[in-house]
Parts: sequence; structure tokens; C-alpha cells
Amino acid sequence: MRIIFMGTPDYAAVILESLLKNHKVCALVCGEDKRAGRDMHLKVPATKALLQKHSPEISILQPKMLDENFIKTIKSFACDMIIVAAFGKILPKAVLEIAPCVNLHASILPRFRGASPIQQSILENECFFGVTLMQMQEGLDCGDILGFKVIRNSKQGAIELFDILAKCAAELTLEYIQRYEEINPLKQINADASYCKKIKKESGCVCFDNARALESKSLAYDGWPGIFLSSGLKLKGVRAKEYLCKYRSGEILEIKEDSIRVGCKRGSVWIDCLQAPSKKLISAYQYLQGKHLKVGSILE
Repeated sequence: MRIIFMGTPDYAAVILESLLKNHKVCALVCGEDKRAGRDMHLKVPATKALLQKHSPEISILQPKMLDENFIKTIKSFACDMIIVAAFGKILPKAVLEIAPCVNLHASILPRFRGASPIQQSILENECFFGVTLMQMQEGLDCGDILGFKVIRNSKQGAIELFDILAKCAAELTLEYIQRYEEINPLKQINADASYCKKIKKESGCVCFDNARALESKSLAYDGWPGIFLSSGLKLKGVRAKEYLCKYRSGEILEIKEDSIRVGCKRGSVWIDCLQAPSKKLISAYQYLQGKHLKVGSILE
């Protein structure tokens, strides 16, 4: 089977790697190279880096727009299937008509259609996380379902969950290709659908209002954008201690060498590390020592 793969980040690269080992990938379509980091070096997408290292003979397309020229190029590969994972652009009808198109979406659809399903699943404290394989059609993540992979919520952070679900998606893709002629698609119940938006840096700004919400945001925004107070102080390794007791917002309740406990208006949390703006990440204990803060002080 000749496959065109469309995807950009690490999540997609894991799926692409499994396809390279088992099927004929005739082209990759991914996002453009972007400048990133403090030095603004040009960084290539994870999927492109994978091909350049292991399969440099495979064509790589990085279109700015999915226009007529792009569609003509895609048609020239005469593929049997188009597989999409975190591509970042909605495919026009002309692309969907070239070959059967399927998408690996990192939620249990129809819950959390849209740009940030993994983070939203964590924020909503779902009992289960998962990945859905669906037929693509015009619209956002609304195609018929072809398969699921599901795991339990065991307080995974976003970075860990991305890795786990990428492997689940890779397995699901191979299973589908092997059995696609036997599968009866399942229509989504649109009334059960919910949508999640792209995460912005300001999404990580938090306060000591609710311990449960603070823990969920720490897990969901693990990696980027992280969580931080309005002062810019970053909080790392946040875990809820309890959820019901009421304290002064930001009150330091306990100090240990490996973590500190801070009160919220509802509940309290343990915090392992803190990072002041433009400073290195240090243990919360060290930070309090440097600021001369003690039990009863307010962290802000």
C-alpha cells in the first residue's frame, strides 16, 4: 500500500516511524521550518527530521497553502491512502477526494474536537484518555470513527501522555491498515461533541484558588506553557494534598527539604520547585530560604 503521511510534531513522528517499518510511504506533508528558542535557530518539524535521518529518499512537502499546485503534486504520487496526524491544517475537499483519508486524533471522540485534546482531557480530569482513528470529511474532527485505543487516567502529565498516546496511535494505524476492508465505520454523535482551542501562553497563569484545578493545570501544561503566578514565578511539580479545607490564598503551610505545602482558598498543594523570572529552576525549599519566607508567609 502506497501511503502519503501528513503530520508535523513528535506525536506524528512516532506514527510515521511505525509506518516506515511496515509500509510504503511515498511522501510526507508537514508544516514549515520555524525559528524557535532564544537564539531563534531554524528548527525542522519532527517528522521531517525523522525522514532526513532514516529515509532521505522520500519526498517532503511543506506547503504554505493547500492550493491547486499542492493538490496536483499530491495526485502525482498515486497513493492508496492518506494518513493524517497533528497536521495543523484543515484539508480541502479536493484533497479528501484523492484517496481515503484517515486521521489520528488524540481524544476519545466526539469529546474534545479541536487543537488541544490532550491538555483538555487532563484539565477535565477524564477517567480515560485515548486516541481515535476516524475517516476525514469536511469539518473539524467530525468524521466516522474507525477505531479507538483507550488508557486509564493515572495522573499523567501532558508530556508523558503525548508519548503514550503517540504509541497507541501508531499501533492503531497498523491494525487499521491490516483490517480496513472489514471495518464498519461508526458515526459520531454530534450532540456529545465538545471543542478545545489552541493553548496560549497566558493559559498557564494561575492563582491559589483551587487545589484540584491547580494540579490539573500543572499536569496539562507540563512542558509548555507551564504554570506561573501573575508575578511570573513558575511552579513545578504541583500535587494536590487535599481538596476541601480553606486557607489564605498562597499561605505557606509546611516546609520540607523536598517540597513545600501551600494553601488555596479551597484545598492545598505540594510544590517541588520554583523558578523566578530570568532565574534558574531551584527547589522550593531553596527559594524560600533565599527569600526568607517561612510558615505563615504568602507565596506570590
